[in-house]
Amino acid sequence: MRTADQQARVVVIGAGQAGLSVAWHLQRAGLTAGRDLVVFDRAPGTGGAWQFRWEALRLGLAHRVHDLPGMHEMGLRFDDADRSRPARDVVAEYYHRFEEHHDLRVRRPVAVTAVRRDDGRGPGGVAPALVVETRDGAGTVGAVRAEVVVNASGTWGTPFVPWVAGRDLFRGRQIDTTGYRDASEFAGQDVVVVGGGTSAIGFLLELDGVARSTRWYTRRPVVWSEEPALAVGAAVAAVEDQDRAARAGRTLPSIVSGTGLPVTPRIRRALARGLLQPEPMFTRLDADGVVTADGEHVPADAVIWATGFRADLRHLAPLHLRTEAGGIVVEDGRSDAEPRLFLAGYGPQASTIGANRAGRRIARQVMAVLAADDPERSPDGP
Repeated sequence: MRTADQQARVVVIGAGQAGLSVAWHLQRAGLTAGRDLVVFDRAPGTGGAWQFRWEALRLGLAHRVHDLPGMHEMGLRFDDADRSRPARDVVAEYYHRFEEHHDLRVRRPVAVTAVRRDDGRGPGGVAPALVVETRDGAGTVGAVRAEVVVNASGTWGTPFVPWVAGRDLFRGRQIDTTGYRDASEFAGQDVVVVGGGTSAIGFLLELDGVARSTRWYTRRPVVWSEEPALAVGAAVAAVEDQDRAARAGRTLPSIVSGTGLPVTPRIRRALARGLLQPEPMFTRLDADGVVTADGEHVPADAVIWATGFRADLRHLAPLHLRTEAGGIVVEDGRSDAEPRLFLAGYGPQASTIGANRAGRRIARQVMAVLAADDPERSPDGP
Protein backbone atom coordinates (compact mmCIF):
# COMPACT_ATOMS: atom_id res chain seq x y z
CA MET A 1 0.00 0.00 0.00
CA ARG A 2 1.26 3.45 -0.90
CA THR A 3 1.83 5.93 1.89
CA ALA A 4 -0.73 8.71 1.53
CA ASP A 5 0.84 11.94 0.35
CA GLN A 6 -2.41 13.90 0.69
CA GLN A 7 -5.26 14.05 3.18
CA ALA A 8 -8.94 14.87 2.83
CA ARG A 9 -12.01 14.36 4.94
CA VAL A 10 -14.00 12.88 2.04
CA VAL A 11 -12.99 11.45 -1.33
CA VAL A 12 -15.64 11.02 -4.02
CA ILE A 13 -14.75 8.59 -6.82
CA GLY A 14 -16.51 9.53 -10.04
CA ALA A 15 -18.00 12.75 -11.39
CA GLY A 16 -21.11 11.49 -13.11
CA GLN A 17 -24.66 12.16 -11.92
CA ALA A 18 -24.24 10.42 -8.55
CA GLY A 19 -20.79 11.76 -7.73
CA LEU A 20 -21.61 15.36 -8.58
CA SER A 21 -24.86 15.21 -6.63
CA VAL A 22 -23.12 13.97 -3.48
CA ALA A 23 -20.26 16.46 -3.90
CA TRP A 24 -22.68 19.38 -4.25
CA HIS A 25 -24.55 18.42 -1.08
CA LEU A 26 -21.30 17.93 0.85
CA GLN A 27 -20.10 21.33 -0.26
CA ARG A 28 -23.36 22.88 0.92
CA ALA A 29 -22.83 21.14 4.25
CA GLY A 30 -19.59 23.04 4.72
CA LEU A 31 -16.82 20.96 3.14
CA THR A 32 -14.36 22.88 0.98
CA ALA A 33 -13.78 21.35 -2.45
CA GLY A 34 -10.12 20.68 -3.14
CA ARG A 35 -9.25 20.53 0.55
CA ASP A 36 -11.80 18.72 2.75
CA LEU A 37 -13.53 17.26 -0.29
CA VAL A 38 -11.63 15.70 -3.19
CA VAL A 39 -13.42 14.44 -6.31
CA PHE A 40 -11.58 12.12 -8.71
CA ASP A 41 -12.81 11.31 -12.21
CA ARG A 42 -11.01 8.96 -14.58
CA ALA A 43 -12.67 10.38 -17.72
CA PRO A 44 -10.88 12.99 -19.80
CA GLY A 45 -13.80 15.42 -19.73
CA THR A 46 -17.09 16.26 -18.06
CA GLY A 47 -20.37 14.42 -18.60
CA GLY A 48 -19.80 11.09 -16.87
CA ALA A 49 -20.58 8.12 -19.12
CA TRP A 50 -22.59 10.34 -21.45
CA GLN A 51 -19.42 11.80 -22.99
CA PHE A 52 -18.65 8.37 -24.49
CA ARG A 53 -22.04 7.66 -26.05
CA TRP A 54 -22.54 7.52 -29.80
CA GLU A 55 -22.97 10.63 -31.89
CA ALA A 56 -26.52 9.91 -33.11
CA LEU A 57 -28.00 9.60 -29.62
CA ARG A 58 -30.25 12.51 -28.69
CA LEU A 59 -31.77 13.39 -25.33
CA GLY A 60 -35.29 12.82 -26.59
CA LEU A 61 -34.42 9.29 -27.71
CA ALA A 62 -32.80 8.07 -24.51
CA HIS A 63 -33.60 7.73 -20.85
CA ARG A 64 -34.41 11.11 -19.42
CA VAL A 65 -31.44 12.88 -17.86
CA HIS A 66 -32.56 14.50 -14.63
CA ASP A 67 -31.19 17.84 -13.55
CA LEU A 68 -28.44 17.96 -10.96
CA PRO A 69 -29.21 19.71 -7.67
CA GLY A 70 -28.07 23.29 -8.04
CA MET A 71 -28.64 23.44 -11.80
CA HIS A 72 -31.86 25.44 -11.60
CA GLU A 73 -30.18 28.30 -9.80
CA MET A 74 -27.91 28.48 -12.84
CA GLY A 75 -30.89 28.63 -15.19
CA LEU A 76 -30.15 25.16 -16.63
CA ARG A 77 -32.69 22.40 -17.27
CA PHE A 78 -32.23 19.35 -19.46
CA ASP A 79 -35.88 19.59 -20.50
CA ASP A 80 -35.01 22.89 -22.22
CA ALA A 81 -31.85 21.59 -23.90
CA ASP A 82 -31.37 21.57 -27.67
CA ARG A 83 -32.45 18.10 -28.78
CA SER A 84 -30.90 18.49 -32.21
CA ARG A 85 -27.43 18.23 -30.66
CA PRO A 86 -25.80 14.93 -29.64
CA ALA A 87 -26.77 14.05 -26.07
CA ARG A 88 -23.13 13.50 -25.18
CA ASP A 89 -22.29 17.11 -26.10
CA VAL A 90 -25.24 18.60 -24.20
CA VAL A 91 -24.60 16.65 -21.01
CA ALA A 92 -20.85 17.32 -21.12
CA GLU A 93 -21.49 21.06 -21.55
CA TYR A 94 -24.06 21.26 -18.74
CA TYR A 95 -21.88 19.26 -16.35
CA HIS A 96 -18.88 21.44 -17.18
CA ARG A 97 -20.86 24.58 -16.40
CA PHE A 98 -22.13 22.96 -13.21
CA GLU A 99 -18.64 22.04 -11.98
CA GLU A 100 -17.29 25.49 -12.81
CA HIS A 101 -20.20 27.39 -11.27
CA HIS A 102 -20.01 25.48 -7.98
CA ASP A 103 -16.19 25.30 -7.98
CA LEU A 104 -16.10 21.54 -7.31
CA ARG A 105 -12.48 21.28 -8.50
CA VAL A 106 -12.79 17.79 -9.97
CA ARG A 107 -9.40 16.20 -10.60
CA ARG A 108 -9.23 14.45 -13.98
CA PRO A 109 -8.19 12.32 -15.64
CA VAL A 110 -7.36 10.44 -12.44
CA ALA A 111 -8.12 6.75 -12.13
CA VAL A 112 -8.58 5.23 -8.69
CA THR A 113 -6.62 1.98 -8.73
CA ALA A 114 -7.34 0.77 -5.19
CA VAL A 115 -9.06 1.65 -1.93
CA ARG A 116 -7.51 0.16 1.21
CA ARG A 117 -8.01 0.35 4.94
CA ASP A 118 -5.41 2.39 6.78
CA ASP A 119 -3.90 0.79 9.86
CA GLY A 120 -3.09 4.18 11.34
CA ARG A 121 -5.27 7.16 12.07
CA GLY A 122 -7.06 9.52 9.76
CA PRO A 123 -6.46 13.21 9.04
CA GLY A 124 -5.32 14.95 12.20
CA GLY A 125 -5.01 11.59 13.93
CA VAL A 126 -8.66 11.69 14.96
CA ALA A 127 -10.16 8.73 13.10
CA PRO A 128 -9.42 5.54 11.19
CA ALA A 129 -9.19 6.12 7.47
CA LEU A 130 -9.30 4.69 4.00
CA VAL A 131 -6.43 5.21 1.57
CA VAL A 132 -7.36 5.95 -2.05
CA GLU A 133 -4.58 5.09 -4.50
CA THR A 134 -4.58 6.87 -7.85
CA ARG A 135 -2.89 7.18 -11.22
CA ASP A 136 -3.32 10.30 -13.34
CA GLY A 137 -3.24 10.70 -17.11
CA ALA A 138 0.52 11.13 -17.11
CA GLY A 139 1.01 7.89 -15.18
CA THR A 140 1.87 9.59 -11.90
CA VAL A 141 0.72 7.58 -8.90
CA GLY A 142 -0.52 9.06 -5.66
CA ALA A 143 -2.58 8.34 -2.58
CA VAL A 144 -5.07 10.28 -0.49
CA ARG A 145 -6.07 9.33 3.04
CA ALA A 146 -9.69 10.11 3.87
CA GLU A 147 -12.09 9.47 6.72
CA VAL A 148 -14.89 8.63 4.28
CA VAL A 149 -14.96 7.45 0.67
CA VAL A 150 -18.00 7.80 -1.58
CA ASN A 151 -17.78 5.47 -4.55
CA ALA A 152 -19.71 6.73 -7.58
CA SER A 153 -17.78 4.95 -10.32
CA GLY A 154 -20.87 3.85 -12.25
CA THR A 155 -20.92 1.01 -14.76
CA TRP A 156 -19.59 2.28 -18.10
CA GLY A 157 -16.15 0.80 -17.48
CA THR A 158 -17.49 -2.73 -17.03
CA PRO A 159 -19.75 -3.76 -19.92
CA PHE A 160 -21.17 -7.26 -19.56
CA VAL A 161 -20.83 -9.68 -22.45
CA PRO A 162 -22.23 -13.16 -21.76
CA TRP A 163 -20.26 -16.21 -22.73
CA VAL A 164 -21.74 -17.96 -25.75
CA ALA A 165 -20.22 -21.04 -27.35
CA GLY A 166 -18.10 -20.19 -30.36
CA ARG A 167 -17.64 -16.54 -29.47
CA ASP A 168 -13.88 -16.87 -29.93
CA LEU A 169 -14.34 -18.57 -33.31
CA PHE A 170 -16.32 -15.79 -34.95
CA ARG A 171 -14.19 -14.02 -37.57
CA GLY A 172 -16.37 -10.93 -37.87
CA ARG A 173 -16.40 -7.84 -35.71
CA GLN A 174 -17.66 -7.97 -32.12
CA ILE A 175 -18.27 -4.86 -30.01
CA ASP A 176 -20.18 -4.00 -26.86
CA THR A 177 -22.19 -0.83 -26.27
CA THR A 178 -19.09 1.17 -25.33
CA GLY A 179 -17.55 0.47 -28.74
CA TYR A 180 -20.48 1.66 -30.87
CA ARG A 181 -19.87 4.98 -32.61
CA ASP A 182 -21.95 5.30 -35.78
CA ALA A 183 -24.20 3.16 -37.96
CA SER A 184 -22.12 4.02 -41.04
CA GLU A 185 -19.42 1.66 -39.75
CA PHE A 186 -21.79 -1.21 -40.58
CA ALA A 187 -22.97 -0.03 -44.00
CA GLY A 188 -23.85 -2.95 -46.25
CA GLN A 189 -23.19 -5.54 -43.53
CA ASP A 190 -25.27 -8.26 -41.94
CA VAL A 191 -25.48 -7.29 -38.26
CA VAL A 192 -26.66 -9.25 -35.24
CA VAL A 193 -27.73 -7.19 -32.22
CA VAL A 194 -27.95 -8.91 -28.82
CA GLY A 195 -29.74 -7.43 -25.82
CA GLY A 196 -33.19 -6.47 -24.62
CA GLY A 197 -32.69 -2.85 -23.55
CA THR A 198 -32.94 0.64 -24.99
CA SER A 199 -29.40 0.59 -26.40
CA ALA A 200 -30.15 -2.49 -28.52
CA ILE A 201 -33.30 -0.84 -29.85
CA GLY A 202 -31.40 2.37 -30.58
CA PHE A 203 -28.80 0.45 -32.58
CA LEU A 204 -31.47 -1.40 -34.58
CA LEU A 205 -33.24 1.85 -35.42
CA GLU A 206 -30.02 3.52 -36.54
CA LEU A 207 -28.89 0.52 -38.59
CA ASP A 208 -32.18 0.38 -40.47
CA GLY A 209 -31.49 1.30 -44.08
CA VAL A 210 -27.73 1.35 -43.47
CA ALA A 211 -26.87 -2.27 -42.73
CA ARG A 212 -27.76 -4.91 -45.33
CA SER A 213 -29.71 -6.80 -42.67
CA THR A 214 -30.26 -6.89 -38.93
CA ARG A 215 -31.38 -9.68 -36.61
CA TRP A 216 -32.26 -9.08 -32.97
CA TYR A 217 -31.73 -11.69 -30.25
CA THR A 218 -32.61 -11.44 -26.56
CA ARG A 219 -32.00 -13.68 -23.58
CA ARG A 220 -35.54 -13.14 -22.29
CA PRO A 221 -38.81 -12.11 -23.93
CA VAL A 222 -39.17 -8.39 -24.57
CA VAL A 223 -41.96 -6.73 -22.61
CA TRP A 224 -43.33 -3.55 -24.17
CA SER A 225 -44.85 -0.92 -21.91
CA GLU A 226 -47.72 1.07 -23.44
CA GLU A 227 -49.32 2.36 -20.23
CA PRO A 228 -47.45 5.10 -18.31
CA ALA A 229 -49.15 4.16 -15.03
CA LEU A 230 -48.12 0.54 -15.40
CA ALA A 231 -44.61 1.61 -16.34
CA VAL A 232 -44.31 3.69 -13.17
CA GLY A 233 -45.48 0.78 -11.04
CA ALA A 234 -43.07 -1.57 -12.76
CA ALA A 235 -40.22 0.89 -12.25
CA VAL A 236 -40.95 1.09 -8.53
CA ALA A 237 -40.99 -2.71 -8.31
CA ALA A 238 -37.71 -2.95 -10.23
CA VAL A 239 -36.02 -0.48 -7.87
CA GLU A 240 -37.31 -2.47 -4.90
CA ASP A 241 -35.78 -5.62 -6.43
CA GLN A 242 -32.47 -3.79 -6.76
CA ASP A 243 -32.66 -2.67 -3.14
CA ARG A 244 -33.37 -6.19 -1.88
CA ALA A 245 -30.45 -7.56 -3.89
CA ALA A 246 -28.09 -4.86 -2.57
CA ARG A 247 -29.13 -5.46 1.03
CA ALA A 248 -28.60 -9.21 0.58
CA GLY A 249 -25.25 -8.81 -1.17
CA ARG A 250 -26.51 -10.47 -4.35
CA THR A 251 -25.62 -9.62 -7.93
CA LEU A 252 -27.90 -6.79 -8.99
CA PRO A 253 -30.76 -7.70 -11.36
CA SER A 254 -31.49 -5.90 -14.60
CA ILE A 255 -33.68 -2.82 -14.30
CA VAL A 256 -35.08 -3.23 -17.81
CA SER A 257 -36.22 -6.80 -17.16
CA GLY A 258 -38.45 -5.45 -14.40
CA THR A 259 -39.79 -2.30 -16.06
CA GLY A 260 -40.38 -3.23 -19.66
CA LEU A 261 -39.54 -1.05 -22.65
CA PRO A 262 -41.60 2.12 -23.22
CA VAL A 263 -43.23 2.37 -26.64
CA THR A 264 -42.33 5.81 -27.95
CA PRO A 265 -43.82 7.12 -31.21
CA ARG A 266 -40.58 6.23 -33.00
CA ILE A 267 -40.64 2.69 -31.64
CA ARG A 268 -44.34 2.34 -32.50
CA ARG A 269 -43.58 3.21 -36.11
CA ALA A 270 -40.72 0.68 -36.17
CA LEU A 271 -42.98 -2.01 -34.72
CA ALA A 272 -45.60 -1.29 -37.37
CA ARG A 273 -42.95 -1.75 -40.08
CA GLY A 274 -41.84 -5.05 -38.55
CA LEU A 275 -38.35 -3.78 -37.78
CA LEU A 276 -38.26 -4.70 -34.09
CA GLN A 277 -38.78 -8.44 -33.99
CA PRO A 278 -36.84 -10.03 -31.11
CA GLU A 279 -35.89 -13.68 -31.43
CA PRO A 280 -34.80 -16.18 -28.73
CA MET A 281 -31.10 -16.12 -28.01
CA PHE A 282 -29.00 -18.11 -30.47
CA THR A 283 -27.13 -21.13 -29.15
CA ARG A 284 -23.68 -20.52 -30.59
CA LEU A 285 -21.49 -18.60 -33.00
CA ASP A 286 -19.32 -20.05 -35.73
CA ALA A 287 -16.75 -18.47 -38.03
CA ASP A 288 -19.20 -16.44 -40.08
CA GLY A 289 -22.45 -16.16 -38.18
CA VAL A 290 -24.74 -17.49 -35.48
CA VAL A 291 -26.72 -20.69 -35.12
CA THR A 292 -30.23 -20.46 -33.67
CA ALA A 293 -31.93 -22.91 -31.34
CA ASP A 294 -33.79 -24.49 -34.28
CA GLY A 295 -30.56 -24.96 -36.24
CA GLU A 296 -30.80 -22.01 -38.63
CA HIS A 297 -27.48 -20.52 -39.62
CA VAL A 298 -27.63 -16.71 -39.77
CA PRO A 299 -24.71 -15.09 -41.61
CA ALA A 300 -23.21 -12.11 -39.81
CA ASP A 301 -20.41 -9.65 -40.43
CA ALA A 302 -20.73 -8.11 -36.97
CA VAL A 303 -22.24 -8.81 -33.56
CA ILE A 304 -23.17 -5.93 -31.28
CA TRP A 305 -23.43 -7.00 -27.63
CA ALA A 306 -25.86 -4.53 -26.07
CA THR A 307 -26.12 -6.75 -23.02
CA GLY A 308 -25.76 -4.25 -20.22
CA PHE A 309 -23.21 -3.39 -17.59
CA ARG A 310 -22.08 -4.36 -14.11
CA ALA A 311 -21.10 -2.00 -11.30
CA ASP A 312 -17.45 -1.02 -11.67
CA LEU A 313 -16.06 -1.94 -8.25
CA ARG A 314 -12.70 -3.48 -9.10
CA HIS A 315 -10.76 -0.83 -7.20
CA LEU A 316 -12.61 -1.83 -4.01
CA ALA A 317 -11.23 -5.39 -4.14
CA PRO A 318 -8.63 -4.77 -1.35
CA LEU A 319 -11.53 -4.18 1.07
CA HIS A 320 -12.81 -7.75 0.51
CA LEU A 321 -16.47 -6.75 0.41
CA ARG A 322 -17.78 -9.37 -2.03
CA THR A 323 -20.17 -11.94 -0.63
CA GLU A 324 -20.49 -15.56 -1.74
CA ALA A 325 -23.60 -14.45 -3.64
CA GLY A 326 -21.42 -12.22 -5.82
CA GLY A 327 -22.48 -8.77 -4.62
CA ILE A 328 -21.76 -6.26 -1.87
CA VAL A 329 -24.06 -5.75 1.09
CA VAL A 330 -25.25 -2.14 0.82
CA GLU A 331 -28.03 -0.63 2.93
CA ASP A 332 -29.28 2.86 2.13
CA GLY A 333 -26.11 3.56 0.18
CA ARG A 334 -23.68 2.43 2.90
CA SER A 335 -21.43 -0.62 2.90
CA ASP A 336 -22.28 -3.01 5.69
CA ALA A 337 -18.75 -4.42 5.93
CA GLU A 338 -16.97 -1.05 5.70
CA PRO A 339 -19.04 1.74 7.31
CA ARG A 340 -16.67 4.44 6.01
CA LEU A 341 -17.55 3.52 2.44
CA PHE A 342 -20.69 4.73 0.69
CA LEU A 343 -21.82 3.63 -2.76
CA ALA A 344 -23.71 6.31 -4.68
CA GLY A 345 -25.55 5.36 -7.86
CA TYR A 346 -25.46 1.69 -6.88
CA GLY A 347 -28.43 -0.67 -6.98
CA PRO A 348 -31.70 1.21 -6.42
CA GLN A 349 -29.89 4.51 -7.04
CA ALA A 350 -28.67 3.52 -10.51
CA SER A 351 -31.07 5.72 -12.49
CA THR A 352 -30.33 9.43 -12.83
CA ILE A 353 -33.27 10.37 -10.61
CA GLY A 354 -32.29 7.70 -8.09
CA ALA A 355 -28.72 8.99 -7.99
CA ASN A 356 -29.97 12.53 -7.51
CA ARG A 357 -32.22 11.71 -4.59
CA ALA A 358 -29.58 9.54 -2.96
CA GLY A 359 -27.00 12.33 -3.11
CA ARG A 360 -28.63 14.29 -0.32
CA ARG A 361 -29.23 11.23 1.84
CA ILE A 362 -25.68 9.94 1.47
CA ALA A 363 -24.23 13.39 2.17
CA ARG A 364 -26.17 13.58 5.44
CA GLN A 365 -24.80 10.19 6.49
CA VAL A 366 -21.27 11.21 5.55
CA MET A 367 -21.53 14.35 7.65
CA ALA A 368 -22.77 12.25 10.58
CA VAL A 369 -19.67 10.05 10.32
CA LEU A 370 -17.43 13.11 10.24
CA ALA A 371 -19.24 14.59 13.22
CA ALA A 372 -18.69 11.40 15.20
CA ASP A 373 -14.97 11.68 14.45
CA ASP A 374 -14.97 15.35 15.37
CA PRO A 375 -17.64 16.31 17.96
CA GLU A 376 -17.19 19.98 17.10
CA ARG A 377 -18.54 19.33 13.60
CA SER A 378 -22.34 19.45 13.42
CA PRO A 379 -24.06 16.51 11.67
CA ASP A 380 -26.79 18.86 10.42
CA GLY A 381 -25.70 18.86 6.84
CA PRO A 382 -27.68 19.21 3.64
